Amino acid sequence: MTISDDARRAAEAVNGERLWTRLMRMAEFGARTDGGVDRPCLSAVDQAARTELIGWAEARGYQVSVDRAANLFIRREGRGNGPAILTGSHMDSQPKGGRFDGIGGVLGGLEALDAITEAGLETERAIEVVAFTNEEGGRFSPGCTGSMSWSGARDATSFDDIVDENGVRYADALNETISKAPQLATRPLGGAPAAYVELHIEQGPVLEKKGLEIAAVTGIQGVRWYGMEISGETAHAGTTPLALRRDAVQAAHRAIAALNTLMADPEDVIRFTVGRIEVEPNSPNTVADKVRFTIDFRHPDRTVLEERGSAIEEVVKEAAAPCEAVITPSLFSDPAHFPEPIVATIEQAAHALDFGVMRLPSGAFHDALFASQICPTAMIFVPCRNGISHHPDEYASPEHMEAGTRVLAATLVDLANGNATV
Repeated sequence: MTISDDARRAAEAVNGERLWTRLMRMAEFGARTDGGVDRPCLSAVDQAARTELIGWAEARGYQVSVDRAANLFIRREGRGNGPAILTGSHMDSQPKGGRFDGIGGVLGGLEALDAITEAGLETERAIEVVAFTNEEGGRFSPGCTGSMSWSGARDATSFDDIVDENGVRYADALNETISKAPQLATRPLGGAPAAYVELHIEQGPVLEKKGLEIAAVTGIQGVRWYGMEISGETAHAGTTPLALRRDAVQAAHRAIAALNTLMADPEDVIRFTVGRIEVEPNSPNTVADKVRFTIDFRHPDRTVLEERGSAIEEVVKEAAAPCEAVITPSLFSDPAHFPEPIVATIEQAAHALDFGVMRLPSGAFHDALFASQICPTAMIFVPCRNGISHHPDEYASPEHMEAGTRVLAATLVDLANGNATV
């Protein structure tokens, strides 16, 4: 497996110590006492983190700009005038999040730019790093509002009136964040880059268990989310015979058991989760008359999603009888399949740099999902300890973050110089 000489020089110029120092510095913005991070999007700590990132970029002479979704772009110019190669991720975290999710891709992208610069390289295409707004959705739901606005998946104004738990409007927080860096050039939403590559921790245990440093991500699995409401009848727990009850909890239990049977998969590819259950009246000595629960069903094959997803309603209604069941779809997203040439480019770079690599689909959402709708897209995963993410214990080693950034730098150079097909 080979890569160009320029790609190898860029990879070798990656400074792992500088990357780690920046990661730990960013972890100070929203730092929790348990070692985690709470950095809500468009908050004061998010704004401070953005200011730090802008300072690092401007100190190297990169062009920094912002669009009206507050997506932040850092540009290293190329020789030509064609569309740029884009890399990046997001800076916001979950309320009890970790130090690597999202921000690792932004800082890995910045380190790749610095490595290319310090290697004395020119690229044919410009390379840009993007920090997308609100990927997590922890403060304003849904997530990925920045990448959806940028890609055109949704109109940017459709998020304006979303409010956080304190009643703050998304549009107002957006405008405040943009106003905190008035010196930045503004750019319109959209534009199709030549390619997008996102570095990210795996958020799962596969790479660590296999002892590999890199995954060339093949796509993002599709998802079907549903809300389920089962209605029964309230009764006294001590006086009502079981045969006469319409117990919503027992009906929900039967329904979930039936769904587990429906979703049984000997290959263990299906991801099926009941993540939230609410009971009314939620009294220890009262038969429940209402249960609501959520269904999160994911798979990389659209056919499987459609076949089993379409069976959910009938399975639940039959199992819940004599209680009534109403199912409400809340989110449908088809699988994203990344193009073979760009996946192969990442795989080849990892092999050439002597890193263990495998192909792996992503089970989680990423901004790459929406980038893939407008340009060739792929992702690079590095291991995280015990597969833990969205938690203060989230951890990726300095060596693995450096390895992922080396592969990223090599990939970006070969894509930017046309040595890899997109």
